[in-house]
Amino acid sequence: MIRHEALESLPVREALPPLTEALEAHGTSVLVAPPGTGKTTLVPLALAGLWGAGPARRVLVAEPRRIAARAAARRMAWLLGERVGASVGFTVRGERAVGRDTRVEVVTTGVLLQRLQRDQELAGVDAVVLDECHERHLDADTAAAFLWDVRETLRPDLRLVAASATTDAEGWARLLGGAPVVEARGAAHPVDVVWAPPPRTVRPPHGMWVDPALLTHVAAVVRRALAERDGDVLVFLPGVGEISRVAGMLGGPPGVDVLQVHGRAPAAVQDAVLSPGERRRVVLATSVAESSLTVPGVRVVVDSGLAREPRVDHARGLSALATVRASRAAGRQRAGRAGREAPGAVYRCWAEAEDARLPSYPSPEIKVADLTAFALQAACWGDPDASGLALLDPPPGGAMAAARDVLTAIDAVRPDGRPTERGARLTRLGLHPRLGRALLDASPRVGAALAAEVVALLSEEPPRDHGDDLPNALRTARRGGDGYAARWRTEVRRLRRAASEAEGSIPAAGSDTGGDDGIPAPGAPAGADSGEVPSARGGDDRPAGRGGVERRPGVGRAPDAGGSARSGTGVRGGGDRSGAVGAEERAVGLVVALAFPERVARADGGSYLLVGGTRAEVGAGSALRGAEWVAVAVADRPVGRGHARVLLGAAVDEEVARRAAGTLLDRREEVHWADGDVVARRVERLGAVELAARPLTDADPALVRAALLDGLRREGFGLLRWPAGAQVLRQRLAFLHARLGEPWPDVSDEALHARVDEWLEPELSRARRRADLARIDAGQALARLLPWASGEAARLDELAPERITVPSGSAVRVDWSDPERPVLAVKLQEMFGLQESPTVAGVPLLVHLLSPAGRPAAVTADLASFWRAGYQQVRAELRGRYPKHPWPEDPAAARPTRHTNARSRG
Repeated sequence: MIRHEALESLPVREALPPLTEALEAHGTSVLVAPPGTGKTTLVPLALAGLWGAGPARRVLVAEPRRIAARAAARRMAWLLGERVGASVGFTVRGERAVGRDTRVEVVTTGVLLQRLQRDQELAGVDAVVLDECHERHLDADTAAAFLWDVRETLRPDLRLVAASATTDAEGWARLLGGAPVVEARGAAHPVDVVWAPPPRTVRPPHGMWVDPALLTHVAAVVRRALAERDGDVLVFLPGVGEISRVAGMLGGPPGVDVLQVHGRAPAAVQDAVLSPGERRRVVLATSVAESSLTVPGVRVVVDSGLAREPRVDHARGLSALATVRASRAAGRQRAGRAGREAPGAVYRCWAEAEDARLPSYPSPEIKVADLTAFALQAACWGDPDASGLALLDPPPGGAMAAARDVLTAIDAVRPDGRPTERGARLTRLGLHPRLGRALLDASPRVGAALAAEVVALLSEEPPRDHGDDLPNALRTARRGGDGYAARWRTEVRRLRRAASEAEGSIPAAGSDTGGDDGIPAPGAPAGADSGEVPSARGGDDRPAGRGGVERRPGVGRAPDAGGSARSGTGVRGGGDRSGAVGAEERAVGLVVALAFPERVARADGGSYLLVGGTRAEVGAGSALRGAEWVAVAVADRPVGRGHARVLLGAAVDEEVARRAAGTLLDRREEVHWADGDVVARRVERLGAVELAARPLTDADPALVRAALLDGLRREGFGLLRWPAGAQVLRQRLAFLHARLGEPWPDVSDEALHARVDEWLEPELSRARRRADLARIDAGQALARLLPWASGEAARLDELAPERITVPSGSAVRVDWSDPERPVLAVKLQEMFGLQESPTVAGVPLLVHLLSPAGRPAAVTADLASFWRAGYQQVRAELRGRYPKHPWPEDPAAARPTRHTNARSRG
């Protein structure tokens, strides 16, 4: 029986006439409706003709999360007085409840993308509602772009509605061809805002880390809210770990049930939260509780102010969820949960002054997330660079280029970006392309059952208490009876079917070629029975979990492993960590390595060096410690640490590493300058990891020459032999180039490197090592740069003489170290009688007049001026100290001498 009273009480009912009119006139509309108005439940029923006077239609409702999709379908079925699967059904990853009479089907955006890829016309569907589009999930943005393309080219009759409580309505309206915006008035009850900042400063979040002091404060605010307010309390926290820690701090308040709801919680727990409780409840939730569902009985919201968004660590090639400050739009959504059924209150765990500094909306995933799956979706849609897609934000060019590198390496797209047949199969798996590659390539090698089990662990990332050793986590999941184990088993069965459909050769579970899949059926939720393969990235339908995918080019398809092993045993092997890796352990590692070949790593100096170039560490008590090789499935970057941290991985051996990262294998002759000399080796590398090396005695002369030049650039031309006069020649040439320019050569390091062929050959070509460079006479080599052809070289001694003859007859060496002003250092008595300072190339020398002891007594570039003004002071100071040397009254007219008075007179 239809619950008319409940339906008619929904405020969005008043917006139905203008919404219907907009769809009739334009075929598209943007519906803005506050939380609790019924946009998620009443609007689809009205569009389908299940309530009201409209014609019968088939409507798809796309939600960003599985929990929201199930809850919306159940709520609509309840309003109609039916069971789920009758007029209203749902499809999410691993679960489907749809019948032949279903007219409203709620799906995740990932499932919608899969349907669009299989059937671009969406045959039989009359209208699509994209709910909660303000969250800007990548799948939702992609689905909107695809749907607009379908409407423009294939299905002008397809009706599109973008619905949200808080959104960029104008942006969505432009995206949907000038769609009318319809607004519904909210009937939410007033919500008091209580600002409850921590008493002391807390450190900002970093990566997945949240300051424990903030969590302690959140628990204290929950206790305060329980004491000050009535009704259930809904607490928003960024992730599962924070929920668990706050639950532990709260313990069991008398008369209060503490419940935990998140995307990884069992479906039964999620459903229980959405039903009224007999006792007062504290519901600890992630952002899954922001939208599309009402937690009955909630009168109070406690908001930590944090959220998780995808981020890519470009420096380490790791992708993960990062803890960030929640946007103001998210804050409004969260606060609205408190006023859905009655007046309520929201306790915000930050200061009011901080609120204005928060971002207006969440970061669009397309700007910050790994785009490998998106790039494959776009390629299979026929738009490899996504330039023709109607997107609110274009994908960053660098992220798309990195995604195409990955897809090309795993043979999912061709060099021109068009999808291969294998790429089309990967899109049908409902997995991130990396995990799809691992499933398809590992199944013939380790058995379909084991491959599906491991990929399911990577897709449904295990709880942290399963440890960081993936084989051990696999054993724990096999024998587990908790909600995670049930979801994992469901995903394993789905992957077996999906792989079989994609390849057409992988045996289904229970066939005698694949062996028993070892997954007990009792207690496991029923899997999809329709062959539907939902998307890998539909809201919380994300295969990779935290840090599960990365954006780094160079992954490759593994070469044939030479046959497959029986299911559950994997590649042959045996032994322990000190020797060979065990058989199943090795097989598990192969699956991980096929998914993330750049994360195969070898022990190196207390840490692990990944073949992609990143360094990572394992924990002190890790089961991976001591393994020579590991395949890293999940990693993050701890606060204040230079290396990544392995959160989940498996020990492998070198053979597995070579198979998985085969296209990163490189054998080459390496000749380079290192440790002060030429190093020539024949090297085998797996990415950044050196596997083997031996000396190379017959190195290519061109490579040797390049290495020697590199050495000269690094260490300078001091590697050559500079006999007496060679450095002076370079200084004289530098002076002439600075003073006269061409044809005198530039002899700076940069210029000499540029003209090395002209002056350092053939000596350089004959050299093989540092010692050979040390035998090259730099002066003789530099002489080749003199302007011999023009005849100017003959004027070198005239323009920049190495020595100058002074009045005493001495040939004094010129100091050319300063090309702007050469220096002549000479004893004062030897310059008597000279009226003007000597010049070179028209530049007066800077004369350092020395005392008889050879110490500077005066410096001048104008000798005549010095004789007139400065000499008398020098004479007064020095003639008493050096009485045996001449100190005439008139030095300009005196006779120059190198000797004392007696010898001068004699």
